[in-house]
This record gives sequence, C-alpha cells and structure tokens, in this order.
Amino acid sequence: MRKVLLCTTAALLIAAVGLAIAQTGTTGTTTPPAQGMSTSNMVATTPADLKWGPPPPVFEPNAQFALVSGDPSKAGIYTVRLKMPAGYKIMPHFHPTDENVTVISGTFALGSGDKFDDATLKSLPAGSFGLLPAQMHHYAMAKTACVVQVHGMGPFSLTYVNPADDPSMKKTMGK
Repeated sequence: MRKVLLCTTAALLIAAVGLAIAQTGTTGTTTPPAQGMSTSNMVATTPADLKWGPPPPVFEPNAQFALVSGDPSKAGIYTVRLKMPAGYKIMPHFHPTDENVTVISGTFALGSGDKFDDATLKSLPAGSFGLLPAQMHHYAMAKTACVVQVHGMGPFSLTYVNPADDPSMKKTMGK
C-alpha cells in the first residue's frame, strides 16, 4: 500500500510540474521580452496569406511552394506547403530528420523503398497524415491535384536514392 501511495504521489507531482511548465512555457526562469516585442510567438495564417512560388530546385518545377512558418534552411521547426498537379511524382529519397505530411486537399500517395512502385502506394485523402522517419527511403505521388503541408526540424534536406532523379542535378547538367 505504501508503494502505491508513493508512486501515486510521485506521478501527481510530475504531472503538476509538467502542467506548470506547459502553462508558462518555461522551466521556471523567465526573461522579459525585448522592447516592442510580443510575449507571444503565435503564427496564424489563412490560405490568402500564403505566397506561392516555384518549389526548391530539388523538386520538379511544375509544382508550387509556400512557406507557412519557420525557415527550412535553418535549424528549428518549419512548416511548408507543396501544391502539385495530378500525376506529380517525387522519386525515392530520404531526409536526415522525420518528415510529417498532412494532406490539405486532394489525394496524395506515399510508398517506401528504393524504387518507385505504383502498386505499393498508399492513397491518403484530404485530412490524412503521414510520418516518414529520418533516413527512411520513400516516394510520393499526387493522385489528384493536391496540397500537402510538411513540417519538421530543419535544416531541411532531401537526398534522392538515385542521383539521376534529382531535378537540381538535371539543371546543372544542362538537361
């Protein structure tokens, strides 16, 4: 009985400390915000706020890209969106960090392995989520016109399993 009471008390204490940290966002030390700076780091973006443009060179050019939050080229959390036409493919590749994909609209499909295989793609309708762990070889395809949101820890890096699939290499080779 004494062990149960001790474990319950310890669990409640841990929960209370966790709740206090979550509410303050700190471990007890605070520094005042710089003059003119908000105490909030809130990001609130509507679809109309997004600035769409060409995707980074590691993607085929017939897609559109928008930065939602953060900076994918730097350390830290980032969120981006990729708008793709039906049939758009991202050949087998991997990342050094986890990739989190949320399907905003349309149908997006994911597969894993070193070779693109339509038969193994899992179709994800709008509202679906996929987690692709760091170093996992995977590929993707827009089954219909779609928008996906990707978030993770930067810096973002994409390495193609087959270097010949890398659109940025095709451009530098004059193709």
